[in-house]
Amino acid sequence: MAAVEPTKQSTLQSLRNWGKNSVPPTLLATLITAQHARPFQPLPMLFPPLLLFSSYLNLSNYKTDAAGITAAWSGLYALLAIRRSQGIKNKFTVRGVVRGASLALCAVNVVGCGLAYTFGKREQEEKKV
Repeated sequence: MAAVEPTKQSTLQSLRNWGKNSVPPTLLATLITAQHARPFQPLPMLFPPLLLFSSYLNLSNYKTDAAGITAAWSGLYALLAIRRSQGIKNKFTVRGVVRGASLALCAVNVVGCGLAYTFGKREQEEKKV
């Protein structure tokens, strides 16, 4: 019997699987908290509880809805974070690297979770419950 080769996933399928995962919103909430908890900044600190709630929904088998919430709030945080200007010298500090990582994660979340939300099927989720 010949060995079965695993099929390679397309980039879109990988992004969609990323959007169905519960780890990305939790990771983004952690990065946002690391940036804005000290000194405390109230507006950006509204995002971590919403992202953690999205992760909770994902673990409760509402993957399509959780993907939509994650995509929306990740995009909104990215717009908020891009508005703050940062000098070239500050981009290479630890805070700058965390900011860059959170913005990159926001971009991937918007695309991946957007795909998962757009092509998600709620009928399958409702039948499971």
